[in-house]
Amino acid sequence: MADRHRGVGGDGLILIERSMRADARMRMFNADGSESEMCGNGVRCVAHLVVSRGYAAAGDVSIETGRGVLVVSVAPTGPRSSRVRVDMGTPLLHPDEIPVAVPASDGRVVDVESQAVGTRAAWWDEAGLDPRMTCVSMGNPHVIYYCDNVAAVPLHEIGPQIETHPLFPRRINVHFVQRQAAGRVTVRTWERGTGITQACGTGASAVCVAGVLSGRTAEQIEAELPGGVLELAWDGAGSVFMTGPAEEVFTGIWPADLPQAPNVQCGP
Repeated sequence: MADRHRGVGGDGLILIERSMRADARMRMFNADGSESEMCGNGVRCVAHLVVSRGYAAAGDVSIETGRGVLVVSVAPTGPRSSRVRVDMGTPLLHPDEIPVAVPASDGRVVDVESQAVGTRAAWWDEAGLDPRMTCVSMGNPHVIYYCDNVAAVPLHEIGPQIETHPLFPRRINVHFVQRQAAGRVTVRTWERGTGITQACGTGASAVCVAGVLSGRTAEQIEAELPGGVLELAWDGAGSVFMTGPAEEVFTGIWPADLPQAPNVQCGP
């Protein structure tokens, strides 16, 4: 269903289900079929659809995810679009929680030396790479590297290498970050189970946390992603808040009788 050659395609598949704990339940599947705990951009889309289809009123909407129940504030901006603010929850920072197989004397993995990025290569100098990593979980695992020029990072090569490195027992989402100013960064992402993506909401949240922990950026930032700009805020202790748009671009019906998907069941 995510194949861009057999339909509109996408980075993955989200199911919206009934919930006993919230206004709706969200399940997120990556393009390779693996199920992810959370998707920050996805939860914005889910919240917009729940409101636009009349299952909840605009304002605060609760969405059950693999990370727990998230509170999402939905402000419709048109019949097919909304501006959505998400309480992404408190970041998990201990290596066992992320998880990442490195010791951390203070319980955090901030600017830690590792071999996950490989040995020194020519692109390191072109990108101005700082090979130290910072790791954060936003319900799913993220590793962040800083550099001077994200455009020079061979993401299609280094992304899968880092994602599957033995340091990360559940694989990991990979982000390369270029600091533009204290309140603005540029991010490129290799998403676990999907590949290069236009944006990653949990990843942008993790980047905000990493910037505060490492002293590189402020508590409120704008993250410039290939797919657009997200606003992030973290005070160093509580929840990360993410604000961005959600817009419907395509509506269709997936037929249940396709030969390549015999187990798909469709309904209202």
